[in-house]
Amino acid sequence: MKHHQSNFKLVPGLCLCVYFSSSVCTKHRMALQMNSNSMHGGQQPQKHYGITSSISMAFPREVDHQYTHKLSEAMKPFGVFEDEDELNHRLAVLGKLNTFVKEWIAEISETKNLPPSTITNVGGKIFTFGSYRLGVHTKGADIDALCVSPRHVERTDFFDSFFAKLKLHEEIKDLRAVEDAFVPVIKFKFDGIEIDLLFARLALQSIPDNLDLRGDSHLRNLDIRCIRSLNGCRVTDEILYLVPNKENFRLTLRAIKLWAKRRGIYSNMLGFLGGVSWAMLVARTCQLYPNAVAATLVHKFFLVFSKWEWPNPVLLKQPEDSNLNLPVWDPRVNPSDRYHLMPIITPAYPQQNSTYNVSSSTRTIMSEEFKYGLSVTDDILQGKTDWSKLFQPPNFFLKYKHYIVLTASASTEENQLEWIGLVESKIRVLVGNLERNEYITLAHVNPTSFPGNKESCSENEFVSMWFIGIIFKKVENAESVNIDLTYDIQSFTDTVYRQANNINMLKDGMKIEATHVKKKQLHQYLPVELVQRKKRSIVELNRNSNGGSSKRSSLDGSQLDSSRDTDSGTPFSSPTSVCKPSRPAASDTDDSLTPPKLPASLFVESSSSVPDVSPPRTDQEKGLSIPVIGSSECPASPPAGSTIPTVVGRSVVPCLGSSRDTSGPTEQNQNGATAAAKRPHSPTQDGPPKRIRDPLVSGDDSAFKEPFPLSSDGQEQGDGVNVESLGGVKAMPIPTIDTSRTQRLPSMELPDVTSPLPSSNHQRVVKNSIRLALNRHR
Repeated sequence: MKHHQSNFKLVPGLCLCVYFSSSVCTKHRMALQMNSNSMHGGQQPQKHYGITSSISMAFPREVDHQYTHKLSEAMKPFGVFEDEDELNHRLAVLGKLNTFVKEWIAEISETKNLPPSTITNVGGKIFTFGSYRLGVHTKGADIDALCVSPRHVERTDFFDSFFAKLKLHEEIKDLRAVEDAFVPVIKFKFDGIEIDLLFARLALQSIPDNLDLRGDSHLRNLDIRCIRSLNGCRVTDEILYLVPNKENFRLTLRAIKLWAKRRGIYSNMLGFLGGVSWAMLVARTCQLYPNAVAATLVHKFFLVFSKWEWPNPVLLKQPEDSNLNLPVWDPRVNPSDRYHLMPIITPAYPQQNSTYNVSSSTRTIMSEEFKYGLSVTDDILQGKTDWSKLFQPPNFFLKYKHYIVLTASASTEENQLEWIGLVESKIRVLVGNLERNEYITLAHVNPTSFPGNKESCSENEFVSMWFIGIIFKKVENAESVNIDLTYDIQSFTDTVYRQANNINMLKDGMKIEATHVKKKQLHQYLPVELVQRKKRSIVELNRNSNGGSSKRSSLDGSQLDSSRDTDSGTPFSSPTSVCKPSRPAASDTDDSLTPPKLPASLFVESSSSVPDVSPPRTDQEKGLSIPVIGSSECPASPPAGSTIPTVVGRSVVPCLGSSRDTSGPTEQNQNGATAAAKRPHSPTQDGPPKRIRDPLVSGDDSAFKEPFPLSSDGQEQGDGVNVESLGGVKAMPIPTIDTSRTQRLPSMELPDVTSPLPSSNHQRVVKNSIRLALNRHR
């Protein structure tokens, strides 16, 4: 279907007029006109940037340059700048790779019996994109690159003969190919530089050295994988073309990316923003303040986006239709686009929303961080504090009373790297499930993963943990509310196991566990410096930082290199992890996030005992369904001996082939008040916002294990957990999984919750449930 994008006009400009009065807008338009007639310093009339007029054409003052110098100095301890030798080394490696690609294309052309004259001029070229192309890469960062070939070179040649040629090169290490990925890629280290290399062939007889990929005509007659591969370069080049001053843009973007990583909101995969999205927000700020220097632009960045009225989209230029009939972002045509919560639209055709993973929770967190950043930069520009305060990380582990610890484990390091990549890519599904629960206000995932406690995971040596902070809603007119998270977590684990099974990844020892813990129990999972209230100095923060490196934090100071910062969105490369969280601030409250808090009188009552073994179920009990838990005027008393640990997901094989029972009752207050309506949609799942609980889910083992014991100080007062089970479900034996596919997926894309389910001999069991009793009175 052809979309007439030329009619899509100026939505963000309308919302900006809300923030800045019409008189101010008129003033800036007059300034633009005056500057076009008489430019500062004898410069030529400036080009008009963006889809609206600028907010301010003011040129920087001397004090603005001073603040910019201080900003640059404040970033140096974080390793965001490479020295000259490192930059030259990258250039040398890329030059070698470009020559290597041309040699290979000439060789493959010869095997296809092309005339010698054609082979001599066949060409081939390496293009870079992402953070390196934007000029904002950090020390040790990888390079995103694209190999462009002429029409007679096939993708199979790239993954066969080129891959084989790379194997023989003495400077190339850690070579691996991901041919079936959403964007197929070959990954390797070339003379110590990590490179992610994509492939695209154009409908050209030869590839000249001066080829410009910005022209839409290059997309004609290409398959979708080539279009996706080209998209990274085209978007990056278009961003650079649309900013008024590239150097001011680059320094500002370095500051914003460092800030986002330090504040824990840099991860496209987990529902925050990735590198390209942050670049487009900074580029839009540069368009609105075309003559400002970096210090001013950082402050204006927070000003603009702390007031932005989402879901109005951020656009760098008016979308255009190139008559190629490619799908583009257009909420008027595509109903699914209307549910995007924080749309930031790529400027190159076909225009796409780079932030489709953003959920209600992540948007709330980022919006509060924008406001906090504005407050800090206000103080900086008033001389009340310095730039180092902007880069101080919050202590995630003091923000919330309740956490879910998600653990992924495998028996070998190779399996673990593969396993955590898949699990991490699906964590946003769990966040979406939790935030659709009517009793949960916010679910905040920390992008940093931590190695698990090997002593508590005797079966598997390789363990990674993620932490999700939970805020429960204040419930009116009820003495107690029982909250059941079983379905939310079980649905997530089923999704992960199903996809692993569909792509033949699932191996013995691969497990997921989800545990509910309280803040006071976090020290049993994490080093004490991460959960105590002592502040760390900025000197310590700088010394322990590796420049916002995306490598996973290790509890012993080492690094697990399974996650790297890439702006290309290449599948199976984990999202950027922020630097290791600092020691907490002195306050128990969140210093940047201010969602509604539970009242002091509303607490979770602790159970009196946690038995080691639940009573076995009878055969008659195995067919019982999990009842829906609502609110009641009196706290429910669990049956004697039925309290179980709050862990879900151990060795759970998805309910392959099982049907959903939608005949169960819906969740309502038993006092007649209907539960509060949740958000109308979450982008992580296309289903309705509320779902009937699944009475029977199949699996191959109990979803629970014993958690860490309570701290030595005994029961925690006012923040405990009352967890009930259905008579103590006994774990079922694990049958062998048939990992052979019975249905072929319709494309090379990774399957998701809607993928066909392979047939399997499975057992229908009743999963243990997680039920939290929130009581208003002790």
